[in-house]
Amino acid sequence: MTRVAIFFSTFALLVSVAFAHHGWGSYDANKPLTISGPILSSKFENPHATITVRASDKVWTVTLAPISRMSNRGATEKVVAVGQNVSAYGYPSTVEKDEMRAERITVDGKTYEMR
Repeated sequence: MTRVAIFFSTFALLVSVAFAHHGWGSYDANKPLTISGPILSSKFENPHATITVRASDKVWTVTLAPISRMSNRGATEKVVAVGQNVSAYGYPSTVEKDEMRAERITVDGKTYEMR
């Protein structure tokens, strides 16, 4: 009985983790866009860092790479700090209005790949 309970508990945990991490299918790769402006807020945490950017047309939520990938490529928490001016190239969400997934960002003339 204990083995059955452990099995189902483990299975439930794995399924919940899989559902928690979203795929990239909800972003429209056929409509790339670039937004530029100051970073209004920044969350440098897993599963993905996110920033909000005041672009010329509206405020965007920009989903970035996992923080381990960003750090390995030099995009530290200081790079995406509030007040920095950023240019983000990526794809708009098909689900969430005013959200995009960044393929790359440019801060202070330096470009960082997010994929």
